[in-house]
Amino acid sequence: MTPRRPNAGRPTPKLDTMDAVALLGALAQPTRLEIVRLLMRYRPHGLAAGDIGRLLAVAHNTLSAHLAALEQVGLLASRREGRHIIFAAQAARADALQAFLAEACCTEGPLPCADAAPAFPARRDPVASERPLRVLVVCTGNSARSIMAEAVLNREGLGRIQAFSAGSRPQEAPHPLALRLLSDLGYDISEMRSKSWDEFLGPEVAPLDLVVTVCDDASESACPAFPGVPLRVHWGLDDPAAATGPESAKRAAFLQSYRDLAARVSAFVNLPFEQMSLQELQPVLAAIGRMDGATAKALEQAA
Repeated sequence: MTPRRPNAGRPTPKLDTMDAVALLGALAQPTRLEIVRLLMRYRPHGLAAGDIGRLLAVAHNTLSAHLAALEQVGLLASRREGRHIIFAAQAARADALQAFLAEACCTEGPLPCADAAPAFPARRDPVASERPLRVLVVCTGNSARSIMAEAVLNREGLGRIQAFSAGSRPQEAPHPLALRLLSDLGYDISEMRSKSWDEFLGPEVAPLDLVVTVCDDASESACPAFPGVPLRVHWGLDDPAAATGPESAKRAAFLQSYRDLAARVSAFVNLPFEQMSLQELQPVLAAIGRMDGATAKALEQAA
């Protein structure tokens, strides 16, 4: 539960019962709930509708109806910026709902969100960085989870992150379902290939800052001494390539892995990691690894 303190920070607007019912009704649908969770991670900048659809892998026509329902009850605000419509979470409404639910059990209100985001925040633009954070995503086969994580990190990092992926025992090529999903979502897959982590060893390789393992086998392997002194964290997720049954079930497994990875990446890229030491960053990244979808091994390692 969120920590509480008496009347802390900015005042939280009060809801009446009908307001609370409307908010709960809007959130009582899985996709709408995920939209709000995603945009809360992207405060105060918000995201373009197309970016929301890509990160959650939701079709445009379906997404539009969900965004309209959330904006109608005040959980989101939107504005047009050029060709884009930007949607941003309205933290005050979320605070108000939490305060309404907590009112029956105590007299102290919930701790409000730290920032007072503007009602119509600007879109976050890419930044040119002379020294982006260099991240290597490792899995055993480098064919599915690590390939998808590399793609999302590079796109969402907006110039602050340079991501790569590799495997301890790489497959001959990325899994076709992973490539098809990424292509359908607008990622450039022309340069994607499965490769050994040996490519990131040796004195001529630029130093890495962070190694992320996304499968339990790779986490348990003896990681080589990559150039530099990288931080290592585990974001264990089930292997979508292991899914059995009809093609639709296999595609659903890849889609779920993509959504789980996108959630972790969106939490990561919105950290002020340039101002954080490795000691400060490690527990935060470990907590991200415990998000929904984590394997039992990942939860055990992060505990």
